[in-house]
Amino acid sequence: MGNAIEAEQLVKIYRAKRGAPEVRALDGVSLSVPEGTVLGLLGPNGAGKTTTVRILTTLLRPDGGHATVGGFDVVEQSKDVRRIIGLSGQYAAVDENLTGWENLYMFGRLYELSKSETRARVDDLLEQFNLTDAGSRTIKTYSGGMRRRLDLAGALIGRPQILFLDEPTTGLDPRSRLAMWDVIRGLVRDGTTLLLTTQYLEEADELADTIAVVDNGKIIAKGTANELKAQVGGERVEVVLVDGEQIDRAGALLEPLSVGQIELDHRTRKIVCPSRGGSKKVIAAAQILDDHEIEVEDIALRRPSLDDVFLKLTGHRAEEIPSEDGDTA
Repeated sequence: MGNAIEAEQLVKIYRAKRGAPEVRALDGVSLSVPEGTVLGLLGPNGAGKTTTVRILTTLLRPDGGHATVGGFDVVEQSKDVRRIIGLSGQYAAVDENLTGWENLYMFGRLYELSKSETRARVDDLLEQFNLTDAGSRTIKTYSGGMRRRLDLAGALIGRPQILFLDEPTTGLDPRSRLAMWDVIRGLVRDGTTLLLTTQYLEEADELADTIAVVDNGKIIAKGTANELKAQVGGERVEVVLVDGEQIDRAGALLEPLSVGQIELDHRTRKIVCPSRGGSKKVIAAAQILDDHEIEVEDIALRRPSLDDVFLKLTGHRAEEIPSEDGDTA
């Protein structure tokens, strides 16, 4: 299996007005996406995600580095790249004064499909995205979720080999977001290669085979969700006692189960025990405390989240950086 997308040391500099410092939106970004897989580009607003997508989709020229999509150079062979890709940006690129059907028909003709092929493709996509009944309505009557689905349908009308989704669920309510996730999973099952940008940690966890964490124009970590989570320190057993007076005694009893320093929080009556072994350690901890007649209010196995990963890698949470360069992803 080859790589559908390859980028090496991409640099993009935005020249500011006189007297203001230049902004280095990308500072040596390198990534690769094997055919038929999903890469999640994870980072806060202003991290450089959208700039990366714009370069890979030929909308922006890099100031340094090199990239290929489908084996074609994004600068020297931009027309060939555009022929094999689909792009759905952060904001639905649809004409509010046209109907859903008319928007997709326009996209099909722009992709140089024949009239008959375009009509058939439009009808298929409206059905696929549950928009058949709304196809005759103007876009101004659509909800945000419907607009996003129609925009994604437009990105698919040319049957792209490689799809770029830039924050596909931004602004959607939880129900619409879950529906969009189902659509994306279906595309992946059909063999589409996907580069997905997101600032939603759970979205990257749910959809991506591999995640690249972006911060300040650089990729600071790569790996599967589990590999990245392992960097935080693995799992832990958390116990909340009924009687906080017994916390020191309980902590000493659980010491043999721990693979690190046990944390005792007298205020919340919580014991945090770093562990390995999954649910077996939870059962063992519960048994030990029961044998010594220490009542437990709550006991659970906790694993680190991608939010924990991002905080450890960057010192801040994913949503804490404001946009500086107009790159809202």
